[in-house]
Parts: sequence; C-alpha cells; structure tokens
Amino acid sequence: MRKVYAVLAGLLLAAAVVQMYLAAVGAFDKPQDDSSFALHSMNGMMIIPVLSLVATAAAAAAKAPGRQIGLTILPLGLVIVQSLIVALGGLFDDSTGNTTPISLAILGLHAVNGMAVVGVCGMVFRNARRLVSAGPATSEAAAKGRPVSAS
Repeated sequence: MRKVYAVLAGLLLAAAVVQMYLAAVGAFDKPQDDSSFALHSMNGMMIIPVLSLVATAAAAAAKAPGRQIGLTILPLGLVIVQSLIVALGGLFDDSTGNTTPISLAILGLHAVNGMAVVGVCGMVFRNARRLVSAGPATSEAAAKGRPVSAS
C-alpha cells in the first residue's frame, strides 16, 4: 500500500506543478477571456482536491504517521484558501468590476498560496518515497524527514 501511496503523492505533485504551468498559460493567452483559465480552474478545483483525498486515504491505509496524513490532506485545504482569496479580492473591486490596489494586493496572495501548494505536495511526495524505502520500524522517522540509520 505504501507504493500506491507514493504513486498517488507523485501524481499530486505533478498536478500541482501542472497547475502553475496552466496559470502561466492563462496569463499569457491573447486575447484573454473567461476561457483563458479554464484548465487551470478545472485542475485546481477538481484534480488536485480529488488526488489529495485519495492520497490521504492511501496514507492512512499505509499506516503513515499522523503528521504525514495531515500533510497529505493539506493541499485540499490550501485549494479552499485559493478560492477564498479570489472571493475576498473580488470584494474590493470597484463598482465597474475592475481591480483596485487593495484587491490586487489580496489577489496576489493567490500566487503565494499556489507556491505553498507545490511545496506541500513536494514534501508529501518526498516523505511518501521515504516510507516506501523504510522498514516498518523506521517508517515514522522517515515520514518525519529524519535520517534513518542502517542497523
């Protein structure tokens, strides 16, 4: 089950990296319209959350430490924060729907939080790989990022 978890964690990391790519594609699309970020939205609102949930279930089934299980579900929480950032930023748009300096300052946090998603997914994948290579007695130390001594 640990190998399945590691594969799912790898897919979660790949989806997070693809998400950044899709954001850039949408940002550079000309002319930019509502469909410019369609793939970015779909990946961020469907693929990443589903992979986070499935990988979390696999982590629990693989008897990963609680901290690792929590890290694995964290991308789902961060995706929810992404939506909240966009909604909050929109509240500060002007009466014509254009952004203001305040809304832009808030919306800029969307990119920062996106980098956090990638970072967390990277940690999840690294720790999942350590779980695969660690024996049962050393799996908790490996999942916490501590070196595993060969006995």
